[in-house]
Amino acid sequence: MAMTHEAGWAHAPGALRGPAWLRQPDDVNALLPQLWSTTARKRDGVLEVGGVPLPELAAVHGTPAYVLDEADFRARARTFRDGFAGYDVYYAGKAFLSVAVARWVAQEGLCLDVCSGGELTVAERAGVPMERVGFHGNNKTVAELERAVTLGVGRIVVDSFDEIERLGTITRELGRSARVMVRVTAGVEAHTHEFIATAHEDQKFGFSIASGAALEATRRVLATDGLELVGLHSHIGSQIFDTAGFEVAARRVLGLHQRVADELSHVMPEMDLGGGFGIAYTSQDEPAEPAHLAAGLTSIVEQECRARGIAVPHLSIEPGRAIVGPAMCTLYRVGTVKQVTLDAGAVRTYVSVDGGMSDNIRTALYDADYSCTLASRGSDAAPVLARVVGKHCEAGDIVVRDEFLPGDIAPGDLVAVPGTGAYCRSMSSNYNHALRPPVVAVVDGASRVIVRRETEDDLLATDVG
Repeated sequence: MAMTHEAGWAHAPGALRGPAWLRQPDDVNALLPQLWSTTARKRDGVLEVGGVPLPELAAVHGTPAYVLDEADFRARARTFRDGFAGYDVYYAGKAFLSVAVARWVAQEGLCLDVCSGGELTVAERAGVPMERVGFHGNNKTVAELERAVTLGVGRIVVDSFDEIERLGTITRELGRSARVMVRVTAGVEAHTHEFIATAHEDQKFGFSIASGAALEATRRVLATDGLELVGLHSHIGSQIFDTAGFEVAARRVLGLHQRVADELSHVMPEMDLGGGFGIAYTSQDEPAEPAHLAAGLTSIVEQECRARGIAVPHLSIEPGRAIVGPAMCTLYRVGTVKQVTLDAGAVRTYVSVDGGMSDNIRTALYDADYSCTLASRGSDAAPVLARVVGKHCEAGDIVVRDEFLPGDIAPGDLVAVPGTGAYCRSMSSNYNHALRPPVVAVVDGASRVIVRRETEDDLLATDVG
């Protein structure tokens, strides 16, 4: 029976035991390799990434700072490219995008998925071949669509009947054509190892297969001059660790693929299976290797196509956070350490750092779990269960909800949080007029800023007061 307390769960006996999956470490200084980029290691207790000791990086670039392991990023990109040989692999710009990263994506042979005019601008500035760019979004503006058509992006994923009409008008006015995919909802929701075929229809993305809207969307695209229907696009979730949820989705999407061929006399050459593959944020997560995921997805599609007597379309996938997520960590400096006494004699250690929800909103927004480690020195102190919190005026400003840190952690220490490459910088804000941290790329013992730290002048540039 769950323990309760009139003052709330945090005051109940046993509140400081942490989640069931969190174990007290034998060595509080050790790294769990699966949580960190491949070049991360400790030397005499000091964390280094890309051959750069993080205390040295902090001395040069300050804290907080996002530290991006270039070699790890490129290696993960190649692993997906090679594991999914024969597929088009689309890097998710929304996870994290900068001019340098867009160039790395292109150099490693991947395609790039964007979902706003700003992300498209980054791709253009980075020199990404436009035929390798896909444009997502449920409410693309006329200006965004005009620019995408003018630039000749490789595919536009349409998401509403309004957009189909809007895009048709634009192609006629510009005298151009656009390659189009139709985003469909297959009635399957996947999250880690669970998948259900229930309420996933109730969301803003895509055309429902079950209601007939998806078939009607393909009909309208085919009837619109200037639009070339190249395939269907399906996305069933994110932080997915296996291919089980794709089986039902593939069956339904390929069923629609066949109906379009049979009823509308149009064989679509492509299909996007989505992706959203998971990463290890904590010891409870067990990501699959890209080659294993590829084998599972390919088998599912080939079996279904064989059963239907149809050709396998050219496939594409979107790994999501799986490339950049593990390649980045965030470095903070500890400002205060506070022991807070709760009921039943329990004491919680609060470690306050110089960042927080302005540079990582995911803990507050999604109740996401993260890990962390003392980065600036080794310690012989016994581990204590700590909560790493930010400096913002919100009780929910939590970076790491539960983690074992050395009991002698003190102001001035550096702590690093792994797995922050996806969505942390992308969703960062100026809450409390905080300045967004830089992104510092490290490789072969050297560091360079690829996104600089904001300044107070940046902060006030749009304040016309």
